[in-house]
Amino acid sequence: MRHPGEVAVQRRAGVRAEDHGSSRTRPEIPEVAAEFLRDQHMIVLGAADDGGRVWAGALTGPAGFASASDDRTIVLHAVPDAADPLHGLFARERDIGLLAIDPQTRRRMRVNGTAVQAGEALVVWTEQVYSNCPKYIQTRSPTSPPGTPMGLGHGTSLPDRHQRWIAEADTFFIATRAEGLGADVSHRGGNPGFVQVTGPRSLAFPDYQGNAMYMTLGNLELDPAAGLLFVDWERGETLQLTGRARVEWGDRRVVRFELDEYAHLAGTVSAGWTAPGYHRFNPPV
Repeated sequence: MRHPGEVAVQRRAGVRAEDHGSSRTRPEIPEVAAEFLRDQHMIVLGAADDGGRVWAGALTGPAGFASASDDRTIVLHAVPDAADPLHGLFARERDIGLLAIDPQTRRRMRVNGTAVQAGEALVVWTEQVYSNCPKYIQTRSPTSPPGTPMGLGHGTSLPDRHQRWIAEADTFFIATRAEGLGADVSHRGGNPGFVQVTGPRSLAFPDYQGNAMYMTLGNLELDPAAGLLFVDWERGETLQLTGRARVEWGDRRVVRFELDEYAHLAGTVSAGWTAPGYHRFNPPV
């Protein structure tokens, strides 16, 4: 079945290819994807809570903490920390989007499906498995292991520090969902300043040219709920935002995000990553 939100966005964007989008993905995990997954130290995940708010977060571990147990099942030997808004959501099976990303090699793999917590692990049953191109990924490598996750605060309005963090970011992740069509999480990157903070509860970012599948924008066409994840690569901290996003269509596409709540965590990812190598296709800011 074609995703009606993707079809609507593709038509608006002038994409005329038939059956282009999530309907072209397959549920099976190819062996090359399984090998890539086993090598990863960080997995980004996205899901909606019981109130329909969407969150994106990160799970980390040694190589092998994420693995395919068969061609339709992935096991993540980590669960969201108690301070993470995603904590406890998978006590029952629910839609999930995963992104395995290796910034150093600019390789990434997306998985959409359902997940449930089993002890200290998440079991994911795949429905869509596919790779993305390396566009807009900045190269960087961790220089230390992650610390112990802990909450540093939450609120409904971004303080100055968080506004500066977002305004200087070259990378973030966005989670979306659509009722009956699943959840998804994807990468967004650009030169520092590509995300504009337009107020303590609002920001905007350009939608750069990609693979024209429009899976993120397709979900937003049907449900504006979105979750953003920003990483402080030097301190090993994460900033999770949940709210609503809408697309402005003009000479260029701009996505505007309105914040409902944020959560600030430490120790969720490695600290002290190497200096970024910016992708040569990053548009000027």
